[in-house]
Amino acid sequence: MMTQEPILKARGLVKRYGKVTALNQADFDLYPGEILAVIGDNGAGKSSLIKAISGAVIPDEGEITLEGKKIQFQSPLEARESGIETVYQTLALSPALSITDNMFVGRELRKPGFAGNVLRMLDHKAMEAFAREKLNELGLMTIQNINQAVETLSGGQRQGVAVARAAAFGSKVIILDEPTAALGVKESRKVLELIQDVRSRGIPIVLISHNMPHVFEVADRIHVHRLGRRLCTINPKDYTMSDAVAFMTGAAEPPAEAA
Repeated sequence: MMTQEPILKARGLVKRYGKVTALNQADFDLYPGEILAVIGDNGAGKSSLIKAISGAVIPDEGEITLEGKKIQFQSPLEARESGIETVYQTLALSPALSITDNMFVGRELRKPGFAGNVLRMLDHKAMEAFAREKLNELGLMTIQNINQAVETLSGGQRQGVAVARAAAFGSKVIILDEPTAALGVKESRKVLELIQDVRSRGIPIVLISHNMPHVFEVADRIHVHRLGRRLCTINPKDYTMSDAVAFMTGAAEPPAEAA
């Protein structure tokens, strides 16, 4: 049992779409400095949960707190401004733009003084230096040219740029949605190392994944979502992958202490 307070907490979240209840009194806890995996069968409500805590959907009921303060995000932009960055499976990168431009899209730096304030000129040098520094920190400088278009990168490198962007601006929480889904073995390995690297900087991570070996390799705790709510939270050291799948699908009930 964790003794510290969660950095991000949700209680009693409900989200309905017409007659379909996607979230049914769902709870959620993310503790400082941990990697929390969220697993669940298709249709279990994982996406709705993540969208609720990242501002993409507004819950009908329940409350969310960040660092002990109640929050009510009206949009993903508000969540970003509060320090919660989400990397969706689709990556939301602009293929024709450069790595630097993708890192700063919507957050461009302007030149100081008259040039920036009045003429609205962008500070390309500062943005390039920042992007290079962040990619370097995460060991991604196999990318030689910071100004090359993202469409010229491999799948793993694109995922790396998206994670680096999240790590650069996500000051409190990073949410990763299926980060290795479209990657091969070698590129998946790089992304898993990247996830552990980001965590080592003290940023807690929510990892949504169907890949059980990856989940069991990197997660500190596993949140099992079933029928629109949290079924249980388990420690991967105490359970097997088969146990997790059985809980997730309803083939077995978790022990009382995990609920």
